[in-house]
Amino acid sequence: MVGIPLLMWLIYTSFDFGNIDQIYAIIGLVGIILNFTKYTKSRIIKVFSFVLMIIPIVRRLSETPMEKFNYLTFQIPLLIFTITYLILILKSKWNNS
Repeated sequence: MVGIPLLMWLIYTSFDFGNIDQIYAIIGLVGIILNFTKYTKSRIIKVFSFVLMIIPIVRRLSETPMEKFNYLTFQIPLLIFTITYLILILKSKWNNS
């Protein structure tokens, strides 16, 4: 559920009316869209965007048994995304100092 499959799931599910996952898909899409606005330079917006993008992933992790996510092709991209986005947030802090 990381990368292109997650993006496709977010788009598809955001138009799947009557599904509780629709709310989480829209939240995730808002987080992605925030990255392409002029407000991205703000550290608070970056943190907010990160939280919004993580919410659908956490939702999927919480409703599915953890054994299904115990493989490296899921864990490595998730770890890379988390680490690089946190570096991006910290880098904006250092640039503003």
